[in-house]
Formats: sequence, structure tokens, C-alpha cells
Amino acid sequence: MLSRKDRDILRELQKDSRLTMQQLADKVGMSSSACWRRVRSLEEDGVIDRYAVQVNARKAGFGLSSMTHVSLARHERKNVDTFIREVLRHPEVLECFATSGEADFHLRVVVEDMEAYNRFLDDFIFRLPGVSQVRSNIVLKEIKADTALPFRD
Repeated sequence: MLSRKDRDILRELQKDSRLTMQQLADKVGMSSSACWRRVRSLEEDGVIDRYAVQVNARKAGFGLSSMTHVSLARHERKNVDTFIREVLRHPEVLECFATSGEADFHLRVVVEDMEAYNRFLDDFIFRLPGVSQVRSNIVLKEIKADTALPFRD
């Protein structure tokens, strides 16, 4: 279980992971050395998985985003393993979830344009063994895109 100070640290780092240790310590009301020890512990425990930059996809030239729903014909272990292994190799797949419901997998795919998305489907998804159905929902407008977890006091 995370302590209140741990949650405070994580909340601040989610806002700005470029804070110096002194700036972070000041924001959460700790000494710099105590704050450093807590951050180090959160990293070692895997609570802090990594540090990243959030890039505006459209401004970076990635104008098409799709929620792609993939169903497998049969859930043979080999097909599932192949699907997962190949999805992990494709950087256009930003997120992939195995889910219950109509589709087996839900992918968030980001590419330059519709032509690039068609290539992604033709050259990758449609060639995977066991894929029986693919449905695409093209994102028309991004309403909310956040990565911060909702830590409460």
C-alpha cells in the first residue's frame, strides 16, 4: 500500500517528471534526501515503471488514430502467442488489451494517415494466423487523453 507521501510524490511526478529532486521535495513537504529515498524505492519496487514524454500525435505528424478490435477464430495458444508477440513488435500499436466481450483484443493504433492504416491492416493484422474479424473505429476528435492515475489524498 502506498503512503500519502508516496501518492503525493507520484501525483507531482505525473504532472512534471522533469522536476529536480529539490523541487519535488519542496512540493511534497519533505527533505531532498528523504524524497530521493522514496523515489528510489518507488522505482525499485516497480511502482514507477519509467519516465516518458507525452508527444502531441497530430503535431508530430500522426494524423490518424484508431481503436482496432480484433477477434481470433480459435483461441489456440499458438495463435494467441503469435498475436501478442507481433503486436509487441509494432510501434504503431500504442496500447493493446485482452478483453472479454465481442472482441478478444482492443488496440489503440496511431499512424500518419488512412493510407498508412490500410498498410498496417494489410501487411500486419490481416496476415496474422487465427484472426477472424477486425473492426476499426477511427477517432474523429480526441476529448481526453491523459496518462496520470487518479491518486487521492
